[in-house]
Amino acid sequence: MGKQLGTTGAARVSRLCRGPIIPTLLALAAPMVLVLSVQASINLVETHFIGVLGTDALAGAALVFPVALLMQMVASGGLGGGIASAVARAVGAGERGRAAALTAHGLVLATVAGLASCLLGLLAGPALYRTLGGSGPTLAAALAYSNTIFAGIVLIWWSNALVSALRGSGDMATPALVILLSAGVAMALSPCLIQGLGPFPRLGLVGAGLAFLSYYALCTLGFLAVLVFGDGGLVPGRPARFDRLRFDRALFGDILSVGGLSTVMTLQSSLSTVVVTGLAGGFGSLLLAGYGIGSRLDALLVPPLFGLGSATVTMVGINVGAGETQRAERIAWLGALVAALAMEAIGLLVTVKPRLWLGLFSDDAAVLAAGARYLRAVAPFYGCLGVGTILHFAALGAGRPRGPLVAISARMLVAAGGGFIVVHLFAGGPHRLFVMVAGGLVAFAVVNAAAVLNGSLRRGGRPIGSAQPARPPKMPA
Repeated sequence: MGKQLGTTGAARVSRLCRGPIIPTLLALAAPMVLVLSVQASINLVETHFIGVLGTDALAGAALVFPVALLMQMVASGGLGGGIASAVARAVGAGERGRAAALTAHGLVLATVAGLASCLLGLLAGPALYRTLGGSGPTLAAALAYSNTIFAGIVLIWWSNALVSALRGSGDMATPALVILLSAGVAMALSPCLIQGLGPFPRLGLVGAGLAFLSYYALCTLGFLAVLVFGDGGLVPGRPARFDRLRFDRALFGDILSVGGLSTVMTLQSSLSTVVVTGLAGGFGSLLLAGYGIGSRLDALLVPPLFGLGSATVTMVGINVGAGETQRAERIAWLGALVAALAMEAIGLLVTVKPRLWLGLFSDDAAVLAAGARYLRAVAPFYGCLGVGTILHFAALGAGRPRGPLVAISARMLVAAGGGFIVVHLFAGGPHRLFVMVAGGLVAFAVVNAAAVLNGSLRRGGRPIGSAQPARPPKMPA
């Protein structure tokens, strides 16, 4: 066994291994949902102040946004998912020293990924934004914004690596507090640096990029302080001595076995969305607009699902590490049930009354009709999205990413591949395309459920550093 857990850490792990499942899961998820909502607010605030700079600035930022968003998704859901899973299993097994070592190894991987992203963004940015349609003042604006972000993009990787380690240790509330404070500073800095308010120079899009990076810089410092000095941290009771850690290929492998495949899954999901959007665009701008506002609801479901999914990673990982594999399975299925009920309620509501959502964005009859066609085809299957997403995260928490990889691949093949076939080979209309998107959600749920039913969580691996299943740690007297 590793070092004895501190009182806070032991109490937290005991609650995750013995407490009532649904209340504990929801309590863990709530801070993460709040965090994702705050992050979305930062983007909205920044977009508002960029809009003051004019159309070219807004268009340039629009070219950069999906690239930066993809980088955040890979850092959080890819490498971050691997770190959270590995740390959770180590904490569940009582191996606090291994958890600290995994955190240090995760930071090394984040540094390498961040530097590679920096070089890629700075060198490939001009060609990429030209390919996306940027030219003249719009391209210049995009490069000013992009070069600033990518020059410091390692901060995004560091902050996501550190917060993933905290999530893996079972601490969701402290990172949420750090994020709220950092977001407040970043949102205050944004107009100051963009427009030159008070003593600040007017930096335009460069200022927007600096405000964006300031959020991640503050988060990085806050998360690091919590990990090193917090009683519930990975090395409680005294400052962590990361300088004494020796790098181990097996620890890198433990992170990358989940994080590498999670990155592939993130890229697959993004590619599928791009393909379906392109197919919808082939039916004209009105249909594309309707599809766009209809599918925005899909995006709105991400924060609650990702929040619940992150909590599932932590609870399943800690229970698998502690040898409580049957409880880990119950956590997965109960989490999936909660997600399915919530998502299906939303789906059925907008299926019956699509204008409740669509009317927020348009009053054009043709656009509303197109959006309604999408929602009536896809929204009834939002329950499948809930089931698939939570079981996906559960498998990642157990360190079993192959089932989710097959499920994501099946979803992409049905939605994007099937959509391409029905549109281009069978001259199908938009309804058939949307049916294939719905079919992708069903495939996603079925494959993930089949993997769990086949015992993937029970085969999550022996507790780390122990020949016998570890029990939930006892609190020190």
